[in-house]
Amino acid sequence: MAGYRVSDVMTRQVIYLPAQTPLDEAAKAMRDADIGDIVVTEGAGIIGMVTDRDIVVRAVAERKDAGSTTIGSIITREVVMIEQSSSTTDAATLMRDRGVRRVLVCDSDRKLVGIVSLGDLAMRLDPTSALGEISEHAPNN
Repeated sequence: MAGYRVSDVMTRQVIYLPAQTPLDEAAKAMRDADIGDIVVTEGAGIIGMVTDRDIVVRAVAERKDAGSTTIGSIITREVVMIEQSSSTTDAATLMRDRGVRRVLVCDSDRKLVGIVSLGDLAMRLDPTSALGEISEHAPNN
């Protein structure tokens, strides 16, 4: 991972939704944008993140109604950030130390400019290894 910065591997598309957004609308937004996370806001401020995994584990598995349950009720409130000029090694270390799969990326003025995930790191830095792992474990059809 040496030599790469977070800005080289991050996803630049960030979707923001208010905390009152129902889960089904958030899931549709993720599907339409082909992303797995949404930044959750209250007024002008960021109050957390919700991921596709959060929806499954904290809502679907608990049999919550996707049309009436809001993303604000299942978000992860602890937001972990990293500066875009940081190394990808620093990002991987931060994810490991904090036990997260995604980190918000900011510029030097602390303005949100993207999101970096474990998947971004794996696909950008060693795409053949990540794809090889997937195909090795895929069922034969």
